[in-house]
Amino acid sequence: MDELSLSNLKPAQKRKARKRIGRGLAAGQGRYAGRGLKGQKSRAGSHKMRAGFEGGQMPLSMRLPKQRGSTSKDAMPIGPHRTSTQAVNVGLLQARFDDGAEVTPEALLEKKLVKNLRTDVKILGDGELTKKLAVSAHLFSKAAREKIVQAGGTATALREPAVRAGSRSATRKAAAELEA
Repeated sequence: MDELSLSNLKPAQKRKARKRIGRGLAAGQGRYAGRGLKGQKSRAGSHKMRAGFEGGQMPLSMRLPKQRGSTSKDAMPIGPHRTSTQAVNVGLLQARFDDGAEVTPEALLEKKLVKNLRTDVKILGDGELTKKLAVSAHLFSKAAREKIVQAGGTATALREPAVRAGSRSATRKAAAELEA
């Protein structure tokens, strides 16, 4: 084999000339240029429709019945399937923290149990807890609070639980707490 130089360079495959379509009948791809006869698919830009476009027909997303309330992604966390908290179960606290450790949102972030500190952290009661932990988070479920206290730890809420407006039982509880 010859030594490689500029005079004997060749492409790996033979170059293939592009098809010049729509240049007259004699060129082989004239008249309709391989697009068939009229219609949407014969027009320019016909292969760049947005997702869910059904050719002008009422799309499925608009034909289906809607749920009540704000469900748009912009309305976070108002929509029915959205939440404004990051959940952490007590079973994960048992696995990731040593006995007597202080569990804060910052410590949860370090252990990669939460994604960021912009969203509130709620401790939930799934799993067993035997270690004595000092847990401070924005919210606690009733089961989680019981398990933490039962193990000898403390559960400190960083934010008071929001009282739902118009709830009679919540109003009575708040009034009873003020009296006591």
